[in-house]
Amino acid sequence: MKRSSLVAALAAAVLFGPVGASYAEDEPTRELLPFSRQIAVGGTIADSFEASIAAAGVPAPAMVEALQAFAISIDFGRDVKDGDRFHVRYERTFIAEDVPIGPGRVLWAELQTAAKGTIAIHRFRTRDGADHFWSANGQAAMAPAIRLPVEVVSISSGFGLRADPFDQPPPPPTAGKSGAMGGPLRTPPALPPGLKPGTITGETPLASSGGSSSYGRSPARPSPYGNWQQAPRAGRSLFMHEGVDLVAPTGTPVHAAADGVVFGAAPNGRYGNWIRIDHAGKLATVYGHLSAFAPGIAPGAKVSRGELIGFVGSTGRSTAPHLHFELLIDGRPVNPITHPEVKRSQMRSPDLERFRKQVTQSLAERDRETALAASYSR
Repeated sequence: MKRSSLVAALAAAVLFGPVGASYAEDEPTRELLPFSRQIAVGGTIADSFEASIAAAGVPAPAMVEALQAFAISIDFGRDVKDGDRFHVRYERTFIAEDVPIGPGRVLWAELQTAAKGTIAIHRFRTRDGADHFWSANGQAAMAPAIRLPVEVVSISSGFGLRADPFDQPPPPPTAGKSGAMGGPLRTPPALPPGLKPGTITGETPLASSGGSSSYGRSPARPSPYGNWQQAPRAGRSLFMHEGVDLVAPTGTPVHAAADGVVFGAAPNGRYGNWIRIDHAGKLATVYGHLSAFAPGIAPGAKVSRGELIGFVGSTGRSTAPHLHFELLIDGRPVNPITHPEVKRSQMRSPDLERFRKQVTQSLAERDRETALAASYSR
C-alpha cells in the first residue's frame, strides 16, 4: 500500500472508526495507528553542524527551532569547527514501520566545541504552558524582545541622575583614552559612500545645540571645556539621564532594536541626529547623536529587528562619539540595560527544580546510550 493510501486509511479510521467490525477486520487499522518514537543520534562534525546532523538522520524541519535556540549562545560559522561533537535527541511520529508523518521535534541537543565548551538546549514546558528551549542553567534560549543597537557595548553613562558633563572640566588627557567619554581612541570606520558628516547629516556644534527635550538640560553656566585649571563648582547641575550612552567610534553601524515603525528621524536639539522607533506592546526606542541616517529611514518606514538605521556620531549635546539609547514603555523611560524586555528570562522555582531533574535524566540517558554504542563497536 502506498504511503498516501496509508494516510487516507488512517484518516478514515480516526474520523469514522469501524463500528461492529471483527477483530480480524480491525487488525490492519491497528497497524496504521500513529505512535511516537524518540531517536538519539550523535557524532563528529564534518563540514558543518547542519550537514552533520542531516547526515545523522535528523529531519531538517525539526532542527529549525533548535538551530535558532543555539544561535543565541554560539556563532555556527565562527565557533563550530570540524572535529567538534554533537548529540541530538528528537521525537517523531510514525504510522507504520519506517513511515514517518510530520516534521518531528527536537527534545534536547548538545554541542561540544573547542571554542566555547559544551552548550546544550533542552525543551521544557513551564507551568504557564510555554514550551520552548532553555539553556542548561535555566536561561531562556531565545532572543529578548529588545536587542542593543550596537554590536560591541561599552557603557560610559548609565540610566538615572548624573552630573551634567558640560558643567565640569574634563579630566586631564590620558594616553590612549578620550577623556570626555572614557572610551578608547579608535580609528573611525569610513561611512558608506554618499554619507558625509556635516553635509546631509545635520551635525550640530556643541555651542549652538538647543531644543526642549528633558535629555541633557542646559548648564547653569558656560561650559569650562578646555580650561584644565578651573576647579569644578561645589554644587554641580544634575539631570535625569533617561537612557544609556554606548561608546563607539564615529561611523559604527546602529541597528534597530526590534521590529517597528519609524516615528521620527531628524536633527532634534540636544539629541543631535535622532531616531525614534515605535514597537509592539507600547514599546519605543530612541537613538541619539547619530552622524548619519541609513538610506530609507524616515517617518512611517517599517524596520526589522537588526536592520541598519544609522551610524554613531557626536551630534547635538555630546562630548565625544557615542550612541544615546533610550527604551520607553508607554512613553515613560526605563533602564534599557536592566529591563526584562532586554534580558533573556531566567527560570524560577518550582519550574527550575523540575527542569534540573529533567536535564539530569537526559544526560544520564545520553551516557547510557554512548556506553552501549561503545560496547557494540568493540
